[in-house]
Amino acid sequence: MDLKENKFFSIGLVFLATIIFIKLLAALFRSGSKHRQPPIVKSLPVIGGLLRFMKGPILLIRQEYQKLGSVFTLNIVNRKITFFVGPEVSSHFFKAPEVELSQQEVYQFNVPTFGPGVVFDVDYSVRQEQFRFFTESLRVSKLKSYVDQMVVEAEDYFSKWGECGEVDLKYELEHLIILTASRCLLGREVRDKLFDDVSALFHDLDNGMRPISVIFPYLPIPAHRRRDRARARIAEIFSTIINSRKVSGKSEDDMLQCFIESKYKDGRPTTDGEITGLLIAALFAGQHTSSITSTWTGAYLLRFKQYLAAALDEQKKLMKKHGDKVNHDILAEMDVLYRCIKEALRLHPPLIMLLRQSHADFTVKTKEGTEYDIPKGHIVATSPAFANRLPYIYKDPDTYDPDRFAPGREEDKVAGAFSYISFGGGRHGCLGEPFAYLQIKAIWTHLLRNFEFELVSPFPEIDWNAMVVGVKGQVMVRYKRRKLSVDT
Repeated sequence: MDLKENKFFSIGLVFLATIIFIKLLAALFRSGSKHRQPPIVKSLPVIGGLLRFMKGPILLIRQEYQKLGSVFTLNIVNRKITFFVGPEVSSHFFKAPEVELSQQEVYQFNVPTFGPGVVFDVDYSVRQEQFRFFTESLRVSKLKSYVDQMVVEAEDYFSKWGECGEVDLKYELEHLIILTASRCLLGREVRDKLFDDVSALFHDLDNGMRPISVIFPYLPIPAHRRRDRARARIAEIFSTIINSRKVSGKSEDDMLQCFIESKYKDGRPTTDGEITGLLIAALFAGQHTSSITSTWTGAYLLRFKQYLAAALDEQKKLMKKHGDKVNHDILAEMDVLYRCIKEALRLHPPLIMLLRQSHADFTVKTKEGTEYDIPKGHIVATSPAFANRLPYIYKDPDTYDPDRFAPGREEDKVAGAFSYISFGGGRHGCLGEPFAYLQIKAIWTHLLRNFEFELVSPFPEIDWNAMVVGVKGQVMVRYKRRKLSVDT
């Protein structure tokens, strides 16, 4: 009996030693491998880093970047979010094909707002065709006609101001941009006859996009019920307009007309529902971002007088060359104003997080040469708000300095692709970027040429609580009407 026990004991020791040896060997191989999974952010059991993420993702990224580097993973309940910080590791994020990194799953919360059958409610091949419709509606020949409409809207809107006074610049620019978007995107019928009705409906759509909507987009709360009623009413309005245009044969210079005339590769025309959904998506993509960027641009120009003086000098030179005329080609010559807008957008990108769903394992390499394996199933995230302020790319990154984009300096290009990601980049770069710059340039060209301004409220703060991160509170300015000339 003792002999048997000793035999079993010996066998057990050998078995245990073998297991330990195998584990040590595996650990040795792992430590010698150049590949490993990203470090994990320390977090609470079960809920993980949910509370920290909801409190402020930028603060979280800043803290963990300092501790863990440019790639790290955060557990949130049953999901894993892997963050990429910097252009070196973000390249795959922007360039990967849809089968590897997709938008569809992470942006499903937009479906109740945009509607069925468009953008994130269709497979990738259909979505690509719908993006082609957007591209065609924003080609240069179309943009030229849109600019003419933007100029008219700006002239009409600011003609209602007095000789002098005080206004909330944020409020004024928000209202002008929705008017401009209504004319260029939604069409003359909406702008001339139905603006107040459609604007109120879009307000309900907008307010139906809450932080809780990202997780529970169909939760039966009052904001969602108002959203759904507004979406149904907007569909009715646009169906009537679309049918009227088709019956009358009338054609307009707007995005609505482009979508009406669009056809899929198989020859199928767009449906009324698809046209409505695409228009809603276009307005949501551009309205907030443009009004926010217009406001920041103005606030910085009024705070830093040297850049305001440079922008005014540019306007004088262009007026000497072209007179008072403003069109697409003249706006394209405004390099100083362009850099002022771009720098405001670098410091304050309205979309602070970009997300993808990983469908395949892949590897990224940091600028230090460390390689990480990113597993299938992770949500992958990058933050324009954080990446745009990396000190090894931008000198004094928290300082407003439009000249950092001037010829000979061009800090965003020196560091390589994806160093500036306010409009995203790669396969999913923002299609409306040219439209946005033209719209903001058209507005500020009119303001610079016709008014003197003084910022009378404190310099604005960032509203981190908004879904699209913008300007907190009012931006009060004192204005006085004037006419800029080449001699002033």
